[in-house]
Amino acid sequence: MSEARLEEGAVTADWPGCVPRHVAIIMDGNRRWAARRRLPAAAGHRAGARNVRPVADACADAGVEFLTLFAFSTENWQRPRHEIRPLLRLMREFLAHDVEELRERGVRLRIIGDRARFAPDLRRLMNRAEGMTRRNTGLTLNIAAGYGGRWDIAQAARRMAEDARAGRLEPELVDDDVFASYLNLAGAGLPAPDLCIRTGGDRRISNFLLWDIAYTELYFAPDYWPDFGVRELGLAFADFGARPRRFGRQG
Repeated sequence: MSEARLEEGAVTADWPGCVPRHVAIIMDGNRRWAARRRLPAAAGHRAGARNVRPVADACADAGVEFLTLFAFSTENWQRPRHEIRPLLRLMREFLAHDVEELRERGVRLRIIGDRARFAPDLRRLMNRAEGMTRRNTGLTLNIAAGYGGRWDIAQAARRMAEDARAGRLEPELVDDDVFASYLNLAGAGLPAPDLCIRTGGDRRISNFLLWDIAYTELYFAPDYWPDFGVRELGLAFADFGARPRRFGRQG
């Protein structure tokens, strides 16, 4: 794909070989985006929240079936309370006011992660949002909230041990597929990501989908998340489309 084509700023479904089935995004750089503009961190998070819709729309238009966004990690709970409150406020606003539009556009919303630490009203909004969009057949939008890859693996191991102790699971039958079925993505019938994008310039996965991205293509964008637009998404897709995917097999 040519740079000129990408400069047009439109993601289209006729990019042969470029569009992944499942895209995961680590949305990083909101606070640095705000600091560069001498704004409070909350302004950066709000700008990042506004950027979700155009990127999700571009993915849907391009033919992406699943989009997983890392919105709030298990480690985020360790931040000062004054930093956590704006994030939770944005989550409430999204779940309370934007889900009806998602339903009308055919998007199915799912929440993955540990909901236990969220307030009861926020958990109710999560359940309501999933129920409202359950029958939709368009883009599946997964929001990873209270999620961490280590947490996901630990909870899977714990539930497997409980099932084995109760006689529901024979230990000798445990293999990769059985273990994966206890994880958040595969347990919900969702495939592993084909492409994982991290914005903000850092080159690490920060405890995101540790099991699931074993053979996922990784793409690190220098742009802060609020600046990551359709053109930048197209660059990521073009890079993905140029990579041979062998899944550990000899090339």
